[in-house]
Amino acid sequence: MDIERRLFLGGAAALFGAAAARAQDSDFKNPDVVAKEPGMPVWPAKERFPLWPGRPPGSPKVLPTPAWRMFPDGPQLWVNGIAMPEVNVYRPALADGSAILVTPGGSYTFLAVQNEGLHPAEFFNAKRTTVFVLTYRLPDEGWLNRSVAPLQDAQRAMRLIRSRAADFKIDPARLGILGFSAGGHLAADLTVSYDERVYDPVDAADQLSARPAFSGLIYPVATLQPKITHPDSRDHLLGPNAPDALVQKRSPEQHINAQTPPSFVVHAFDDGLVPIDNSLAWIEHARAAKASVEAHLFAQGGHGFGLHLPKENSGSLWRDLFALWMRQHGG
Repeated sequence: MDIERRLFLGGAAALFGAAAARAQDSDFKNPDVVAKEPGMPVWPAKERFPLWPGRPPGSPKVLPTPAWRMFPDGPQLWVNGIAMPEVNVYRPALADGSAILVTPGGSYTFLAVQNEGLHPAEFFNAKRTTVFVLTYRLPDEGWLNRSVAPLQDAQRAMRLIRSRAADFKIDPARLGILGFSAGGHLAADLTVSYDERVYDPVDAADQLSARPAFSGLIYPVATLQPKITHPDSRDHLLGPNAPDALVQKRSPEQHINAQTPPSFVVHAFDDGLVPIDNSLAWIEHARAAKASVEAHLFAQGGHGFGLHLPKENSGSLWRDLFALWMRQHGG
């Protein structure tokens, strides 16, 4: 528990604040086989599939080089260089038909696939839910359509999963999304932009809906509006000095309406990286639109805690609350 406290409570803000620099750090290595923690699902998953039959939309001439970095002082594996985005599949021993697409965070410059991917997969698999962890493209790795590249991947992932629902033993109407930090922005963007045409259809799967049945937003970058957003995530997604119209377009809370899927929000007031104002803005707009929202705001927790707040922190219960809530909202 001392390691968890140090990593997630004491040092999380500093750790994630250095994300942009570290993502380009020489410590990142080319991945071959990544060791797993005892009892944890393996990364990358033994079962996984690509999103696109060829190069993804808006590919640069030279694709990014896949890389990873493992931290020795806590459960952290970061990956970047997402050349070919894919869905990692984690099946429960006895599936009950529910499913979650998980989008890890990382300031849109890396993906925290262990803390915000493998750990949720382990937890929700134990509750009979099939989990899909998405390695989506990182916008500033040369993609020509940077502001929608992650959304393209999220939409495509939802459609492909639904197209294979029988194989995965899931109910396509019970597929939701769970996103953390910048991955929370992607989850929120999908929640309000699931039917926005951001890529040309590829195959029959693209005739299916990308709408999540429910959305979990965990310390999310829920807006790109100045003063309350996380500037690094905004700038990595949109580029520096993005025009106001683009900021507005990709600020999910601005587009909530009565048809928006139900959402579940978790945030800590002492989050030193992504201000809690992001979640408060989402809640305010959801209430104004009469869209269903449940929120759990905790005094302490910082940022990047994933599923690892200490038991004496009431915020540690969010994962159980979410598991209960999603059963009431299609999950």
